[in-house]
Amino acid sequence: MNIDFNQITAEILAQIKALVGENAVLVEREQTASYAQDETEDLEFFPEVVVKPETADQISNLLKLCSQHRIPVTPRGAGTGLSGGALPVHGGLLISMEKFNQIIQIDEDNLQARVQPGVITEVFMDTVAAKGLYYPVDPSSKGSCLLGGNVAHGSGGPRVVKYGTIREYILNLEVVLPTGEIIWTGADTLKYASGYNLTQLMIGSEGTLGIVTQLVVKLIPKPTQDLLMLASFPSNEQACAAVSAIFKAGIVPSAVEFMERKGVEWVIEKDHIAFDLKDDVAAFLLIEVDGHDLDTLFSDCEKINQVLEDFQCSEVLFADSSAQKEELWRMRRTMAVSVKSNSVYKEEDTVVPRAALPQLIAGIKSIGSNYGFESICYGHAGDGNLHVNIIKAEMSDADWNTKLKDGIAEVFKLTVSLGGTISGEHGIGLVQREYMPIKYSETHLNLMRGIKQVFDPNGILNPGKIF
Repeated sequence: MNIDFNQITAEILAQIKALVGENAVLVEREQTASYAQDETEDLEFFPEVVVKPETADQISNLLKLCSQHRIPVTPRGAGTGLSGGALPVHGGLLISMEKFNQIIQIDEDNLQARVQPGVITEVFMDTVAAKGLYYPVDPSSKGSCLLGGNVAHGSGGPRVVKYGTIREYILNLEVVLPTGEIIWTGADTLKYASGYNLTQLMIGSEGTLGIVTQLVVKLIPKPTQDLLMLASFPSNEQACAAVSAIFKAGIVPSAVEFMERKGVEWVIEKDHIAFDLKDDVAAFLLIEVDGHDLDTLFSDCEKINQVLEDFQCSEVLFADSSAQKEELWRMRRTMAVSVKSNSVYKEEDTVVPRAALPQLIAGIKSIGSNYGFESICYGHAGDGNLHVNIIKAEMSDADWNTKLKDGIAEVFKLTVSLGGTISGEHGIGLVQREYMPIKYSETHLNLMRGIKQVFDPNGILNPGKIF
């Protein structure tokens, strides 16, 4: 959709201030600088104006104004995204959801909560945990990312393998449409068979169809016990092959995380984690089981250990305290930050059926060799989701800026050929949109464009993303 957008004039700015109050509007460059970037590489796009509304009605009025004058609007959560989804690539108005930070209600009888999108994910998790309840969607950035951003990107995290992605936990959404109407997308019920499921359509739409102002979230009883083990392997392929075998043996862990040796080395160096890294270890699986009966969990771990032996697992470390569990999880969760701090990089977010993981990682290394880049891989192996961090290393600037795109395209072609897709939880946003035709036909893409047109006839909401 090609739109000729307009700039925000002094007159329109005055109307914006009248709608939300002058104190909720930022216009100076030094004020808007922190909203010009997210965690996507080193990209930077400045909005003309940033607003911090507090009510759905304020957002409604802002969108009506911007739709009338063809002003581009970018919704933003915490800016922790990795696909450029919160970057105001066309300038215009950026709507920050940071003031929508209330947990409105926790319904312990129906195991659900009503919450605003600006609540930090970990704050929400801890609040419901205090009541014996569990919200298992926990991205690595859970300490800073917001629930609304998680909805926008269809977030998952390590425990997707047992509990499912955020799609399993969002029952209903209050959404402001680009034209200003406010709707609820569904119902506060576990079943929904009443026409098209607009709730599911909104999840993963990356702020292109509407702005979420309330969420109704499903909760489950919190597991009371968990065990954690770290398994070492002589090769990436053997570690990845073991993943599918665990499930074939009848065990469903709450997490199975893959970590390549180089990533662990960088974490140890950056975060000063005390860990004995053996010379003959190339890869690790971090495996967690949880539930309510400790004897059952120990039995599961024994079965998992037997499976791991078939894949030349050299050592299994059982975390024997809460502190050691936390240290092992910290090693996995801080890996992205450690990689980012060590080198110029690009992060891709591949996902395949988990039995195809050995072919995927072997293919990624082969493609890297052909194109001259290195890679560090880690991710949620239990659901086939591998984060591929492409490291510039000795690659020339010219090749990095030209040949690398072809190498990334080869990675995605391999992923699709194995039955996978080009993003598991990071979204498409700005940086992955050129690769969409690798996965989707023009017919498929036109259906998506048609949906966008119905919701956003003037094309103002988060333009330049996905397509």
